[in-house]
This record gives sequence, structure tokens and C-alpha cells, in this order.
Amino acid sequence: MPNTALITGASAGIGREFAIYHAEKGGDLIITARREAALSALKAEIEAAHDISVTTVALDLGTEDGAQHLYDAVKGRRIDILINNAGFGGHGAFIMRDLDSDLAMIDLNVKSLVALTHMVANDMAAQGDGKILNVSSTASYMPGPLQATYFATKAFVSSFSQALAEELKDKGITVTALEPGYVETEFAARADLENTGLVNAGGATPRSVAKFGYDAMRRGALRVVNDGRLRFMLNWLVPFAPRWSVLKMMRKMQEKTG
Repeated sequence: MPNTALITGASAGIGREFAIYHAEKGGDLIITARREAALSALKAEIEAAHDISVTTVALDLGTEDGAQHLYDAVKGRRIDILINNAGFGGHGAFIMRDLDSDLAMIDLNVKSLVALTHMVANDMAAQGDGKILNVSSTASYMPGPLQATYFATKAFVSSFSQALAEELKDKGITVTALEPGYVETEFAARADLENTGLVNAGGATPRSVAKFGYDAMRRGALRVVNDGRLRFMLNWLVPFAPRWSVLKMMRKMQEKTG
């Protein structure tokens, strides 16, 4: 039974755990990220432990033609699962941040995801089945002062995923948005979120989040939050709280504590 997964941002964190978990299920892999050495090491680790094949494609997905280059590299291969995991964030007041950094964030978190999904979903429609998992965030449920652009990109990802789920269900394709809370990965360091209330409170392990999201994708779930307490807050408390209170709360969570 064909079972090949294409996973972006696979060199570390949740993406790496997606790859390992899929391999444990007996599926072949196409993994991509910028860091070729990390991809090669992961390929060797997985192939030594499991009787599957791993193809690596080292590139920067956030460049103008990144998604096209990735698709061209795997064109002709049957892809049964697409996991759009690549993305990054950035801390600070919007007008004080480097504009190019925020535009690059939009390019990777949104533009490349849309482009790659368009290409792969067309192939899935032609083959009559497929599963897409888009890694969003609990950030999709509200605006995020001091991470304004990042939160907005994740709101896009969740909205886009749900619309596609409706459009593609008659073609045998499911689309799932994984919306985790804070996860203990290198994301915090890259986004300059260390010593914020959000990070200091701790988070889930990449393995637990990857397993939760992957299993939800297999079930064809629409959108999922890995933490039950957060799920309750986001669905039953935040929507009814005064908007200024929500904004104040989110800003406080992302302010530096020291």
C-alpha cells in the first residue's frame, strides 16, 4: 500500500518527529529543510532503524521559487501525505522589527505553504486520495501583540486549511490543521521568545505533538489542539472575553520577564 509522506521543516523539532513517527508506521519519506547535514543524519538514523526509504531535498522553501524547486525535485513520485511544517516566528513590536524579516516569515509560513499545497493537492486529486496536515498554532485563535505577523500567518493557515478541507473532501483528500500550544523546540530561540511568560510556563514535547497531529490527520480531523485545557480556553472562554482583555493577556504572555 503506497504510504509516502513529504514533510517540510524536517531537520529538527516537530518536523523531525513527524518523520520518525511516519517511518515507525512503515512509510517512505521525502524530507526537506535548509540544513543538508541535519537531513542526511536523520536519513541515516531512520533508514538504519526501519525498512523504508528516505529522500532528502535540501533547500530554502521560503525563497521566491522554493516551493516550485521542491515540487520539481519530487515530481513523478506519488505523495500520499503532505505535512506542511516549515515556519518561523519573531518577537517584538511590529514597527520596531526588521520589515524584511516579517516579509520572509509571510513567504515561508503562508506563500510557500499555499504554493506547495496547490501543486501536491492537484496530484492527490488526480490519484483520488491523499492527506494534508498543515502545522498551525493556537496563535490562530487570536491576535498576538509582540508577535503580530506570526499570529496572523497562523490565522491564515487555519482558515485556509478548513476551506480546503471542504473543497477537497469529494476528491478523497482530507486536510487537517494542527494547532499546538507552545512546544519545546528551537523555535523559541529563533523567535527571540526566551524569558517570556509563554516560554517560561513550559510546553509540550515535539514527539507528543507530532504523534497527536499525525494521528488526527490519519483520522481526517479538521482542526486539533493538543492540550485539553487550551482547547477549552480557546473555544469557550477567549471568544466571549472582551477583546481588549484578550489583547492585554496575550501581550503580557509575550513580554520579556528579565
